[in-house]
Amino acid sequence: MSERKPSYGKKRDPRKQPALHDLGFTWGPLNWALLGAGVAAIVVGFFTLAKGSMTLAPVCLVVGFCVLVPASLLARAKTQPSGE
Repeated sequence: MSERKPSYGKKRDPRKQPALHDLGFTWGPLNWALLGAGVAAIVVGFFTLAKGSMTLAPVCLVVGFCVLVPASLLARAKTQPSGE
């Protein structure tokens, strides 16, 4: 039986690079705007919560956390049809 020797310090081929996968996700201006609006709604919600508002604060927080931030992650730019 032949024993395999460990290959410590084995140099990699510098020409080989890991394959980059395109996940189809692009972060555009619409995403930034929605994320900014979500962060602003969250800040306003916590500020109004600190002031004692029991109606406006939860609405701002829910809109920020549950609507605007996820929308910023899910929004995609409109692409032109490929013609197929």
